[in-house]
Amino acid sequence: MRKHKLYANLKKCIFGASEIPVLGCLVGKNGVRPDPGKVRVINEWPTPSNVKELRQFLGLATYLCKYVSNYAGKIRPLSQLLKKDAAWVWTADCQQAFDAVKQGLTEAPILAVANQDRPFHVVCDASDFAIGCALMQHDHEGRDRVVYYQSRQLKPAERNYPVHDKELLAMKYALAKFRVYLLGSRPFVVYTDHASLRTAIKSPHISQRMARWLSFFAEYNFQVEYKPGRLNVVADALSRRPDYAVHKADANAIGVARTSTPSSSLLDDVRSVYTKDADAKQLLDYFAAPSDKSRQKLAKHLRARVHRYRVHNGLLLYSAVDDNADRIVVPDDHELKLRITYEYHDAPTSGHQGREKTYLLLTRDFYWSHQYKWVRKY
Repeated sequence: MRKHKLYANLKKCIFGASEIPVLGCLVGKNGVRPDPGKVRVINEWPTPSNVKELRQFLGLATYLCKYVSNYAGKIRPLSQLLKKDAAWVWTADCQQAFDAVKQGLTEAPILAVANQDRPFHVVCDASDFAIGCALMQHDHEGRDRVVYYQSRQLKPAERNYPVHDKELLAMKYALAKFRVYLLGSRPFVVYTDHASLRTAIKSPHISQRMARWLSFFAEYNFQVEYKPGRLNVVADALSRRPDYAVHKADANAIGVARTSTPSSSLLDDVRSVYTKDADAKQLLDYFAAPSDKSRQKLAKHLRARVHRYRVHNGLLLYSAVDDNADRIVVPDDHELKLRITYEYHDAPTSGHQGREKTYLLLTRDFYWSHQYKWVRKY
């Protein structure tokens, strides 16, 4: 300090302390935790009786929100009372949210101090009403430590995004919030419980919104890795996401509710057309008597992906990634594809969705080559 002519006020200095107060937080060798004085004030805060008192409470609580997982989800009932022209009605949900914020700060973990010499990783998730993320790092003992929590509620327009776009929005939000830690640093990993995001950023079929986001992502050096929701505990808790877990398709139920001609089952038609499709016929013959010899008889492009197929009730199912999401394979039949697309786009129960949502609905239940190109031309 003497060399660089830096001066310190002894009255404001603390030496040899295990923790020191910095901007409402206590920083020590183990990490950062909220100032107990501020936490005590929040815990003793009386139940608000009007909007002004609620704003005062949330103003202090939001300052410490980085310590609370899924903060945006927790305060959602309280945020509704702050909307213009909203009637002041303190419901049981509001009281529960009020108590949850207090409890969250009381039980707030000690956040790790970011170490620029160690790689970071990010977890993110989205729900119907909020997005959340966490910046994490492994400490010197190999333990996974949280450096920072962030979350926010979705805007009205964002709530209409397809699930795929909500997950990408959560990723963009995370990178923007943690930009000071991640930009220009060593490569890092983003974990998501939405498997298709691994390939989405490389897909040539993207919307204008996604194209803008990909331009933003290009500034960062990262890779996306899939972690199922049951394993991605932090990300799942950040937004308290409803059960949108990837699940096995019920091959007997898919499409039946949408079928407009009950006399002719859509799934029966799919089964019957398999005999006219060379690839489907090869796969069905193989699964009827699987062996190394029968595998060698498959066409080369099928042999390389045969592990992604299986047969259930006469239907050929395909999994695009190594998870539990099975989709019904549609044979190469123009009329059958038209019928399925009609049920998912034009039928009264389909809602006449746009191109992106129609594509997402179709790919949730069915699979055939070049689906996006098909939907675009439909």
